[in-house]
Amino acid sequence: MTPYYSEKLGKGMEYQDFLIKPLIQHGLVFQQYASKRYQQEKGESFNGIEVKYDMRMAETGNAYIEVAEKSNPNNAEYIKSGIFRDDNTILYVIGDYRYCYVLSKSHLRNIVKSSPEYQKAKGIRKVQTPTSIGYLFPEPFLDVWCVTKIDLSGYQ
Repeated sequence: MTPYYSEKLGKGMEYQDFLIKPLIQHGLVFQQYASKRYQQEKGESFNGIEVKYDMRMAETGNAYIEVAEKSNPNNAEYIKSGIFRDDNTILYVIGDYRYCYVLSKSHLRNIVKSSPEYQKAKGIRKVQTPTSIGYLFPEPFLDVWCVTKIDLSGYQ
């Protein structure tokens, strides 16, 4: 594991811990699976909630939602991940320390499968790196299409 990946993973785990109280206060109990085995076999959490920390959301004005990944850039194929992973996830929570969006995984999938014209009209852009494929969703779009948006300013 590279130091960057390890640091990024640690920040993501801290964000998941931080969100426990705000999510509970909004009626969402987040019970994360700790083991890699359960995460791979079942999903990220017992109750179908996946949490992602987007460190650059305030800077870019977008949330990056992954659909495929490679553990190594030299691998030939990307594998399904994020919202396209076949697991028990129902709700996808993404945000930073300002606020988080609670989104429907099935709705996100439908948007990604929609026409490029629809995506362009909504400001949604596909992004590919050597290890990840995802979409940038503008915050104004998420404001309209989220299940709920949680202001996290009172939880600092």
